[in-house]
Amino acid sequence: MIQEVRIPEISENVTSGKVVKVLVKAGDMVDVDDVLIEFETEKALVEIPSTAKGKIVELLAKEGQEMQVGDLIAKVESEGEAEQAPPEPEAEPGAVAEKAAPEPDAEAKKPLEKAPAVQKEAEAEEEPQQPAKVEKKAEPVGERHPPVAAAPSVRRFARELGVDILQVKGSGPGGRITQDDIKTAVKQGRAHAAAAGGAGGLEEPALPDFGRWGEIEAVELPAVRRLTARSVSVSWRTVAHVTQFDRADITHLEAFIRSQAPKLQKQGIKLTLTAVVMKVCAAALVKFPRFNASIDPANNRLIFKKYVHIGMAVDTERGLLVPVIRDAERKGISRLAADIVDLAERSRTKKIKPDEMEGGTFTISNQGGIGGTQFTPIVMWPQVAILGISRTAIEPVHVDGRFEPRSILPLSLSYDHRIIDGADAARFMRWVCEALEMPFAMMLD
Repeated sequence: MIQEVRIPEISENVTSGKVVKVLVKAGDMVDVDDVLIEFETEKALVEIPSTAKGKIVELLAKEGQEMQVGDLIAKVESEGEAEQAPPEPEAEPGAVAEKAAPEPDAEAKKPLEKAPAVQKEAEAEEEPQQPAKVEKKAEPVGERHPPVAAAPSVRRFARELGVDILQVKGSGPGGRITQDDIKTAVKQGRAHAAAAGGAGGLEEPALPDFGRWGEIEAVELPAVRRLTARSVSVSWRTVAHVTQFDRADITHLEAFIRSQAPKLQKQGIKLTLTAVVMKVCAAALVKFPRFNASIDPANNRLIFKKYVHIGMAVDTERGLLVPVIRDAERKGISRLAADIVDLAERSRTKKIKPDEMEGGTFTISNQGGIGGTQFTPIVMWPQVAILGISRTAIEPVHVDGRFEPRSILPLSLSYDHRIIDGADAARFMRWVCEALEMPFAMMLD
């Protein structure tokens, strides 16, 4: 029996990717869960396993090939499956078509049998119109070939929502379309419509021919860069961006980190400023829940999340990745520090999973290790706020009648002005700064 192995649904909003490496060849014997290919999506590098056991009789995936979710990777001939063959003749395609066709006709004839005169008149009218009806149906029938793998209830669900089922990729067995696939298509359609509307419905103009003025080199955008370009464009068009700046005196905090770092180092944990800031931000998001929400303008409502999942921007060779640390409000600083190191390392080594970069409610971007005094980060829609951390600087600060050298940390909070006012942003930033300056202040709330 020949079984088809297709690219499965990997993650929400991931519909395509590139085959980076093919690990098998035609003629190889494979078992269930044996890795066939390495597939790079816009979010991560994923290993695609076999869903069948047997001999690969045809291998369709090639290195460097762009493929869609649901595309055929390989055909596997499995042994000992011949017993499943007999049910096939009982439901031959032709038989199903012949059996299915009379059913609506039979239902349609029932009321006509009660009125023979009306039936004859209708039959007489149908005869000359028959060719015209056939011609009108010829195009849709051609478009629906091959038939879509979906249950009648799913087809009806798609019609009710106005979704063209021919354009939907199925995530079920053998590419079968489910109701969840229809819902996903609706969400994607709304996102595209919002993006188009935010841009005024105008497409970017075509680039000029740069080769007219000198030598050029055109290279393909990496998958991660394509994702970044698309996501920040949507965010910039959708979110009403405003940035609030503030500074925190972290002189005592730096002393705390220096004193505690050796203890955690013995446990294999690297204590960093980012871990402390993340803990403070997690507490701030609980105190200021509007910063942990999302706006739903289509339904005129706010969606408050009862969880705090904080994303952190990681600079990698492939581009910017944002893994998410879940339930940050429930974790201590040492646990956050360990999670930060783990996710950052796996992001850089292409071992991060797609679902580990989803579900964030707030984001932190730390550029302090590189440089800069301040910057305005872009909110990652559908989040409503992001905190930027710049490099700490030693500055003279007037304390108790004299100037002292203090470590000053510049912070910048970009937020969605549609649901957050400037006063709210200022209060949020002041709370974060004071918590960094005097950590015990968080315990007062």
